[in-house]
Amino acid sequence: MNVLVIGATGYIGSAVSNALKASGHTVLGTARSEPAAQDLRNSGVDPILADITDPLSITAAAQRSDAAIYVVQYTEPDGAQVERAALQALVDAFEGSGKVLLYTSGAWLYGDSGERLVDEQSPLNPTPLVAHRPGLERIVLDGAARNIRSMVVRPGDVYGDGGGLPAMWVKSAKDEGAARFVGDGNNHWPVVHVDDLAQLYVLMMTRGAAGDVYNASDDTSFTVREMATSASHGAGKGSAVLSWPLDEARTAMGAFADALALDIHMSSKKARDAFGWQPRTSTILDDLRFGSYTKEDTATGT
Repeated sequence: MNVLVIGATGYIGSAVSNALKASGHTVLGTARSEPAAQDLRNSGVDPILADITDPLSITAAAQRSDAAIYVVQYTEPDGAQVERAALQALVDAFEGSGKVLLYTSGAWLYGDSGERLVDEQSPLNPTPLVAHRPGLERIVLDGAARNIRSMVVRPGDVYGDGGGLPAMWVKSAKDEGAARFVGDGNNHWPVVHVDDLAQLYVLMMTRGAAGDVYNASDDTSFTVREMATSASHGAGKGSAVLSWPLDEARTAMGAFADALALDIHMSSKKARDAFGWQPRTSTILDDLRFGSYTKEDTATGT
């Protein structure tokens, strides 16, 4: 299949592209500039100059593909409107075709679950940073009634290859001498390795049902403090960690701070049962302390 990855140059998008290629698919990736397009060529992805801020370019790209995987999170002030228009363009382009459309949402839609285990049927209570995403999910899922095999994946916090949000702990440990986290650190994050997540996209694309939603996490339940402590060890700072009070973090980071302080326990049993999807047995603690985050060129972004 010719699979369009929207966001192919990003952290998750590049992993998804690699998984698709390994499964024998031809990957078309969006690029916003010629240098980005060349990077895609160098990685074995066929570039298409397109940008979600230009729905017509997304429509043109979709018309060249048999499936599309959307792995963009647009954080500009007009992000909700931009993503809404881009997703609507994809749905309109695929209408009546039976093609696959996968949208990347996230665990933050469940809000703070406390000790309650949430699954795909749980009510949504999105933290303000992602309050617009249920509407984006609905645009995609409504495509099922228009003969599109549209689905949504809700990953936990993505880690691996030195990237994602955990890289912030590594950076603060190296820069400040302690891994800094928001709040008291007793909250839990659902997490998933980027390569395991990429494999789930491939499984969903080939075997997923139209209109379905799948959570993606490895079912571990570490506290933020535990994970930050491992990051500090990996950075050579022992167990040094630093709590950043939520009010102070909110002043500096806005709604992002509230997202980082969420306490979420999330089940991915549906994906495991449907596809036999099995995340790796090693954990984020292993990777932070001994693995990819200990390399000198560890990424610092998501």
